[in-house]
Amino acid sequence: MKSTEFEDNRRNFIKKIAVGGLGLATLPLITSSQKEEKKLILPKSDHLILDNTSFPADFLWGTATAAYQVEGAYKEDGRGLSIWDTFSHIKGNIKNNDTGDVANDFYHRYKSDIQLMKDLNTKIFRFSISWSRIFPDATGKPNQKGIDFYNKLVDELLANGIQPFATLYHWDLPQYLQDKYKGWESKETSKAFGDYAAYVARNLGDRVKNFFTINEFRTFIELGYGAGVFAPGLKLPEEKLGQVRHNGVLAHGLAVQAIRANSGADVKVGLADNLSIAVPVIENEKNIKAAKIAMREINASYLTVILEGKYTENYLKSFGKNPPKFTEEELKIISSPLDFVGLNVYNPTHLIEAADNKLGYEVIPFAKSFPTTTSKWEYIAPEALYWATKHVKDIWNVKEMYITENGSSSTDERTADNKIYDTDRISFLRNYLTQLQRATSEGVPVKGYFYWSLMDNFEWTSGYSITFGLYNVDFKTQKRFPKLSAEYYKEVATNNKVM
Repeated sequence: MKSTEFEDNRRNFIKKIAVGGLGLATLPLITSSQKEEKKLILPKSDHLILDNTSFPADFLWGTATAAYQVEGAYKEDGRGLSIWDTFSHIKGNIKNNDTGDVANDFYHRYKSDIQLMKDLNTKIFRFSISWSRIFPDATGKPNQKGIDFYNKLVDELLANGIQPFATLYHWDLPQYLQDKYKGWESKETSKAFGDYAAYVARNLGDRVKNFFTINEFRTFIELGYGAGVFAPGLKLPEEKLGQVRHNGVLAHGLAVQAIRANSGADVKVGLADNLSIAVPVIENEKNIKAAKIAMREINASYLTVILEGKYTENYLKSFGKNPPKFTEEELKIISSPLDFVGLNVYNPTHLIEAADNKLGYEVIPFAKSFPTTTSKWEYIAPEALYWATKHVKDIWNVKEMYITENGSSSTDERTADNKIYDTDRISFLRNYLTQLQRATSEGVPVKGYFYWSLMDNFEWTSGYSITFGLYNVDFKTQKRFPKLSAEYYKEVATNNKVM
């Protein structure tokens, strides 16, 4: 092909995709000579985004942390012990025997850390409340200094133009509830959670307008009560684990009702779920249909029962003669209407292909060479962010969503002049946010995105060896250093588009 012919074809191709990318390939192109005669009329849509990188005008950008991972001050101002205090103090449970005793010292440094958020031009911040800081012991008496801290934190956020989004439970169960009731093995813990939610709502609901009840049932239950690798370190048989799951979602429902009963009508409530994500291995019609079927079933124990008010038949049958014990009234509580759903998305849980079997799908294994971040569990598959949100909209007709966690671990090596060139994290963000933008451009109602995490912190059993933050932390000096990804994320938040 001659070079001039190639260039003409290239120009024509670019013209076609420029229009086709908006779903307008059938509309005529207007030449310069026709500008006075005709106008290109675009279809009306609240979600029409002309440059396929921008997000809706009211989209919110933020960061996230969790109490045990950043606060420290684990015995200060009347705070009681949590199961993670106990678990991390047992040698061998955490890499390098790290603990959250001091962590990021956020308890004392929250004002300067809020300035880091402000420097990123973020407008929302998701944090969790330490249950044992509010109710430290079995007396049931609230700790005034505990609620005082969160009052000060909320006021400081608002003074800096940042909306607080509070999570009531991010895995740090008060140790006395584990000792007295065996933790989430008992519905007494579910009831206690409802009481705790009511107290927090009464004290913070005048300024905190968005609450998440529980973060990641699947993680703290399956790993803490099933596999025994997270606090409290138990390995229960499946029939008992099924009851723990039910008690967890029951606690969520009780908290939803408690928050509504103890705060104003302008307060919204949801949850933050690390849902199992069914991604069609090839995006064709039959695989997409199969992935929707799989999505509902693989989330049967948590998100499905919360959004539908019932367990799937296959899930209950999986227990044989020993299904979890529950009542119809409990199912109604569990499925109390939500204002939004928060989704924690890192990687696809399952790659799905259509199959001629009873399920209608089969799970395709990940290749041994499938790329990961420095966290080997974290497969790099940006399309997970698209399919997570689209499935939740299409299957359950959810009207409002937030990405409550998404982020990447990296080696994060600091240079002699304290620079961190985490270019892999920037690539991760660019690719995942492209898929999120794809979803919003199709009308999927995602209202905001919280990057995990604001700064490096205590990453559970990995201790401080794994880093997800936009800011690097020297845990000996508690100095914070912005990574290159912080600069990138600031550009995203400022311009409201994939950069």
